[in-house]
Amino acid sequence: MRQTVGLILAITMAGLLHAPQARGMGDKTKFVLAQLRYRGGNWNPRPTAPRRLIWEVIKRTSVDAELEPVSLAPRAPELFHYPLLYMAGDEAFEPFSKEEVQTLREYLRFGGTLIIDNAIGRPGGPFEACVQRELKRVFPDLPLEPLPFDHTVFQTFYLMREVPGRTLGSAQLLGITQEDRTLVIYCGNDLGGAWAKDSIGNWEFDVVPGGERQRELAFRMGVNLVMYALCCNYKRDQVHIPFILGRRRRR
Repeated sequence: MRQTVGLILAITMAGLLHAPQARGMGDKTKFVLAQLRYRGGNWNPRPTAPRRLIWEVIKRTSVDAELEPVSLAPRAPELFHYPLLYMAGDEAFEPFSKEEVQTLREYLRFGGTLIIDNAIGRPGGPFEACVQRELKRVFPDLPLEPLPFDHTVFQTFYLMREVPGRTLGSAQLLGITQEDRTLVIYCGNDLGGAWAKDSIGNWEFDVVPGGERQRELAFRMGVNLVMYALCCNYKRDQVHIPFILGRRRRR
């Protein structure tokens, strides 16, 4: 069973990375953002944010994607068809069941990536406490710790030197890493609040203290997170080093 699930996720990711060649297979080859629908709390604090991020991913990259996200419970079998799982919140939520903990553990170990976005936009708070509680259950032996700025996620598409969002409450991304792959990435700065736009085209939240430049950086971070989930550590390959160094020199 585990080998089958891992194979499904591997095939899904391969199809996404070669989407231009696979379009004849239909929409199933497109990247779709999955959002975690958990019990209790507020699992969807920024309803317009995921769609807006994917619009930017389509516009800025060659990723072939569906605009509309899907929402999935932590135990859903369909989870293994999606390389990226987005979790957001601003309130305390109920503990996962043992089955949900096991499913999330297998999903992440088989190649999925969990991106967690704290919509409060500052360190601490009930959502962050619940996240830490559940991550300790999913990976009791792996710590949630700061990611250095030479981590691949800061250079998968854009070269980043800071952690933006609706706020700048947290200076670093946190992550859970196993061997050379980061399975979970946590942002405390409310990325979704910077992405959210209403139905008539107005930004839903002010971005402080950096204004529109900070909003742009939040979109860049979002693109990087998607690319990391799809490509993982490909930027560590030697062939990419001259390109990265050249871009750094031009900044």
